[in-house]
Amino acid sequence: MVIGITSICVYRLFFHPLAAIPGPALAGVTRLYIWYWNVIRDGHLYRQIEELHARYGPVVRIGPNEIHLADPENYDRVYSVGGHFYKDPVFYGALRAECMFTTISNEEHRRRRAPLNHFFSRRAVLDLEDIVQQKAAQLCRRVREALDSDSPADLRAGLRAVSIDVLTEYAFADCWDHLSAPDFNAWFSEAVRDTGVMWWIFQQFPIVLTVMQALPEDFARKASPAMNGWIDCIVRTRNYIMSVQRNFAAGVKPLRRTIFHELIDPSTTENETPIPPTLEWLSGEALSFCTAAADTTGNALETAAFHVVSNPDVYQALVKELKTAFPDPSIQLDYVTLEKLPYLTGVVREGQRLSYGVISRLPRITPEGGAIFNGHYVPEGTAVSMSSWMMHRDPEAFPSPDAFDPSRWADPATFRARERCLVSFSRGSRTCIGQNLALCELYVTLGTLFRRFDDLQPFDVGPEDMTYVDYFSAFHPKGARPFRVQERQSV
Repeated sequence: MVIGITSICVYRLFFHPLAAIPGPALAGVTRLYIWYWNVIRDGHLYRQIEELHARYGPVVRIGPNEIHLADPENYDRVYSVGGHFYKDPVFYGALRAECMFTTISNEEHRRRRAPLNHFFSRRAVLDLEDIVQQKAAQLCRRVREALDSDSPADLRAGLRAVSIDVLTEYAFADCWDHLSAPDFNAWFSEAVRDTGVMWWIFQQFPIVLTVMQALPEDFARKASPAMNGWIDCIVRTRNYIMSVQRNFAAGVKPLRRTIFHELIDPSTTENETPIPPTLEWLSGEALSFCTAAADTTGNALETAAFHVVSNPDVYQALVKELKTAFPDPSIQLDYVTLEKLPYLTGVVREGQRLSYGVISRLPRITPEGGAIFNGHYVPEGTAVSMSSWMMHRDPEAFPSPDAFDPSRWADPATFRARERCLVSFSRGSRTCIGQNLALCELYVTLGTLFRRFDDLQPFDVGPEDMTYVDYFSAFHPKGARPFRVQERQSV
């Protein structure tokens, strides 16, 4: 056994096709290097990778068969529309969930996504903009109630509640109504976070998932109380899908067709054989939509709002622009007008940039024929990854990358270069299908919030509470204080 392990280590270090690519020796020998930084070091692999690039250059070996790239010029090569790089089965297959997000084949992904493209188009989002408007207005009412009772308003939970309620109303026509809960159902984000570390464990030790899936639900709840919230989400989404399936089979017409009616109805897929709408697939899509909404859009809203109320100059410039565009603070701020406001656009872009979307690396498999990156040949079958953390902090596109600076987006000469490095929704054929809805949420929620409230300040929270750990999506570390606000005290 010792001889076998030694032989594998020697081969991977000196004779493997990636042996010439620089990186730590341990990473070249075993994927336990990745597991260590993601599990033992609490989701800090993405920061470690940044340090490796500073030490070794733009191409770094981070696993026996995986490299990470830092040069932004490579992003479109790996993630472009029509490209032949495909998702890494080791990374995305860890949860064994059937949905668009975990689909490995680009062609199969296209078939799964095709019936839904029109549902998340800009036109469709504009038609259902009232959903976003209602949730933004409800958040403002909750903030006002808290402030009037001399209590700080919890924007961390409140902004995530907006995202969840918009998504469930928009996609399911079944709002989860987190905005009405006294604490905005803050448990939901914690439930998603508590399952995040399992992503890394399942990748390294697939047998753990096999055992967990074999456990009865009651036993799993007792064995891991932290999983109860997640199990509740699974049960709720499955019950919803089963209800839609029953009504569709019975010929019951819904008040409004949702994405799941589109997936169940074979007539929505023209000129090709539809994928059978199994309960597993539909439930997987429902769960992935909910968690994506809470994590990525919720983080962007929170990041933007935190930096606005923490920086009086930014706050003043944003409020001035909003008051000029909307002199009456009581009217509804329409999305089409909001997205044309240059300073608000800078606030939205910086919120996206410093919340990173999916902060984790996104591995793709090199197709037949291999590829060359920054002078290094990479054979087919190699996992190649890049990350929004590196792209959004590229010093050439974003000088002083840690600074929240909406004005950096005002220069037309540099806007395009910065836009190329902003990959909150990824890019190419696998770009986030919900980006039009997410942008509508960002503009309407932030615009409405700061037109209604021009005198907020952070309450018992600082930049250290806004840092992230990587559980695929970005989460704040355990113990981070919630982002709450109070009205600025007059002197």
